[in-house]
Amino acid sequence: MQQAGGAGGRSCAIALRIWLSSAGVASAQVMRMLRENPDGVGVRVYGTNVDRDAPALSACDVAEVEPRYVGDREYAQFALDFCRRHAIDVMIPPRRLPALAGHADAFAAVGTRLMCSPPAAIDVLTSKSRTYEAAREAGVPVPPWRLAADAQGFRDAVAEVAATGERVCFKPAGEFSAFGFRVIEDGPLRLKDLLVAPAPVASAAAVADALQQAADEGQKVPEFLVMPYLEGPEVSVDCLSAPGGDMIVGIARAKHGRYRHLLDDPSLVAIARRLVGHFGLAYLTNVQLRFLQGRPVLLEANPRPSAGIFQTAFTGLNLPWAAVRLLLTGDTGPLPAPRLGGRVAVTEVVVDVDGPHGDSPFGPARQPAAAAHAESAVLALAEPPAELVPGERVPAELLATERVATELVPNGLLAEEPRAAAG
Repeated sequence: MQQAGGAGGRSCAIALRIWLSSAGVASAQVMRMLRENPDGVGVRVYGTNVDRDAPALSACDVAEVEPRYVGDREYAQFALDFCRRHAIDVMIPPRRLPALAGHADAFAAVGTRLMCSPPAAIDVLTSKSRTYEAAREAGVPVPPWRLAADAQGFRDAVAEVAATGERVCFKPAGEFSAFGFRVIEDGPLRLKDLLVAPAPVASAAAVADALQQAADEGQKVPEFLVMPYLEGPEVSVDCLSAPGGDMIVGIARAKHGRYRHLLDDPSLVAIARRLVGHFGLAYLTNVQLRFLQGRPVLLEANPRPSAGIFQTAFTGLNLPWAAVRLLLTGDTGPLPAPRLGGRVAVTEVVVDVDGPHGDSPFGPARQPAAAAHAESAVLALAEPPAELVPGERVPAELLATERVATELVPNGLLAEEPRAAAG
């Protein structure tokens, strides 16, 4: 891949300008993958967030603040202006997709290639209930679910799901629902409940009362998805696909506490492949699965890269860079066969970001002597071995706010792991 040109033929002789909008904590890991791309192309990373103190911005070459409370039209205009001002070659947005998806031509006109799936697919996938309906029609296994938008509807939905003998949970039916997820627990509070970390539980009666109070006060009550609580492990399939939905590669990761198992299970990837093809998803997307009575079913489908996509680096693939190359040239370049059957452990690291640091206005990883010594010990592991064998340590990702250390294990990929201590 030549170190030149976005869609408008603009010269990128210094570096390819890539904008990671709404940059979250894990974006710093993706930045390293882009910079250390296998083609040796120079990359200059631009990052934005609504919070000027967002940790990921300290890892960017250029960082700015995004507007927080604006509509789709205003956000799209901000994004176009940003691309024009900074001569952005590639924009990779993880959020505000409905605001951006219909404007690929406008971005192309200013020389920017927008990494985004089709607007019609994004419109469906931002609704959990419509996603399940469409997935079921496509032959993708989905759990039973009910929609509720008022107190009585919620009571009825809970009763109907509970009658199947399954534990009941619910969450907002919109795109980002993790913070609204709750498990229905109508039993009395016990002493042992007070001696452990709080769980996301709520009684059906309390939730119904809250919905009724909101309606009485004239508040708009969103739809909630009521469904069985699905068994673990949660499996996240990171997908790279061409425009039109032809999936090129899918990497399945199972979550066990702070461990992530890199699964060699074609049946799970096949579910993601069917869904990606049905919706015509493009570039980097993510399909999440859990289990109902031992069978994998769809949990969520996201028309954007997952926050944990950097963990796929330990399979030997660089999916973010392959997606950039696919976007710019129509070709991913050579992709090695992924190394599967291992596991990664997700840990945390604290980095001092005070003081001057290159071009970043948010400053840099200045460390006291003891911290620098500890870091050097980890850096010694950063050179990848020629071959990976079971039990061998492999490179650690060493970016701003999260580190992943890995160890390949030969067996027991879905066995229960010891519970990680609270961080």
